Amino acid sequence: MSKVVLITGGSSGIGKSVATFLSDNGFVVYGTSRNPNRVTEKLPFKLIALDVTNTDTIQTAVEIVIANEGRLDVLINNAGVGITGPIEETPDDEIKKAFQTNVFGPIDLIKAVLPQMRIQNSGLVINITSIAGYMGLPYRGVYSATKGTLELLTEALRMEVKDFNIQMTNVAPGDFATNIASGRYHSPVLENSPYKIPYGNTLALMNEHVDEGGDPIEMAKVIYKIINSESPKIHYKVGVFMQKFSIVLKRLLPDKAYEKLLLNHYKL
Repeated sequence: MSKVVLITGGSSGIGKSVATFLSDNGFVVYGTSRNPNRVTEKLPFKLIALDVTNTDTIQTAVEIVIANEGRLDVLINNAGVGITGPIEETPDDEIKKAFQTNVFGPIDLIKAVLPQMRIQNSGLVINITSIAGYMGLPYRGVYSATKGTLELLTEALRMEVKDFNIQMTNVAPGDFATNIASGRYHSPVLENSPYKIPYGNTLALMNEHVDEGGDPIEMAKVIYKIINSESPKIHYKVGVFMQKFSIVLKRLLPDKAYEKLLLNHYKL
C-alpha cells in the first residue's frame, strides 16, 4: 500500500521538489497552498487549500486527506516564512506572524494528525527546520528563534508519542536555491538607523547565499530516505559542509570564540 503524505507549502520551493519526488516514487501526495486555484502549473500531486495560520483550514485539509485515502501516514511541516532585520526595528506584528507560521502552524498540524495516526498505530511527522535554528544569527534572530523552537518541540513530542508507534524528526536545511528570499519579510534599511550599514551589508550577504544555494532535490532525497527508514534519527542536517560543520563548531568552541566566528563571517 502506498503511503499517504501531506506536505504543507507544496506549490513552490523545497515543498514542491519534495512533493514531486515522492509522487514520482510511488507515494500518494497531497501538497498544500493558501490559494491552490492560483497555481496554473500542472503538478504530479494533489494540491489542496491550507493556511497554516488558520486552524479551520488545517482541520479541513486533514479531513479531506483521510476521507479520500482512509489514512494519513506522513505529515511534512514544510511551510514557513523568512524574516530579517534588527530585532529592535522589526515590527511586533511581523515577529508574531513569523512565530504563528513557523511554530504554531506546525503545532496545530501535528495536533490535527495525531488522532488518525493513533488509530493507525503508525505515523511519521517530519518538521522542516533550519541550520539557522541551531544558532542566534545577527539580523535573523527571530527566524533562528522560530526554527530553534521547532527543533526542541520535536525532541519533546518524540517522547510523548512513542507509545503510539508514531515517529517524529527534524530536517534542518542550509541555503537552497528557492524563492524564499522573495517571500521573506525584510525590515527596511532605514536611512537614519544605527543599524543601517551592518544590517544592509548582512542582508546583501544573506541574499547572495540563497541565490548560490543548493538544489532542493537534495532535501527530497533525504526525506525519501527518512520515510523509508525503520527508525529515523532525531535530527538531520542538509547543506554544504561548512553549514553543517558550523553546528559542530558551536558545540566545541567557547561561546565567545564562536560568536567571533559569526561576527567575522558577517563582517560585523
